[in-house]
Amino acid sequence: MSENLEVVRDQYAATNERDFARAMSHYDVDVVLKVPSGFLDPGTYQGRDAVGAWFGDWFRSFDRDARFELEELSELDSGAVLLVADHHARGRGSGVEVHTTLVWVYGFRGGKIARVDGHATRTEAVEAAGPGTRNAP
Repeated sequence: MSENLEVVRDQYAATNERDFARAMSHYDVDVVLKVPSGFLDPGTYQGRDAVGAWFGDWFRSFDRDARFELEELSELDSGAVLLVADHHARGRGSGVEVHTTLVWVYGFRGGKIARVDGHATRTEAVEAAGPGTRNAP
C-alpha cells in the first residue's frame, strides 16, 4: 500500500479512536480544505489550525458514537487519494440519526495531507481529479 493511502487510512483510524492530535498530525501546516455546499459551514479553510477548527465544529455537532466506515480508498494516478466513507452518528442536540456518504480527494506534499476537496458524489470527485484509480488492497 502506498504511503499516501496509509496516511489517509491512519487519519480515519485516529479519528474513530478519538485521537485527534494523531489525526491532525497527518495534515501539512498550510493544508487547504474545500468544504462543499450541503455541509456545515461550506467554504475554503487554509492552515492546520483553521482546518482543525472546522473539523472540531463539525464533529461537536454529533454524539460521541459518531464513526466513519471506509467504503473505498483509491490512489489516483496523480498520487492523490480518493476516499468514500459512510458517516454514522446522532445529532448532539436533536438526537436524530445521521447516515451520510462522504467523498473527499486528498492531495499530498512531503508525506502530509496538503489539500482536501469535498465532493457530492464519487463520480464528481473522479471527474474533478482526473481518471485513473488504483484501489487499496
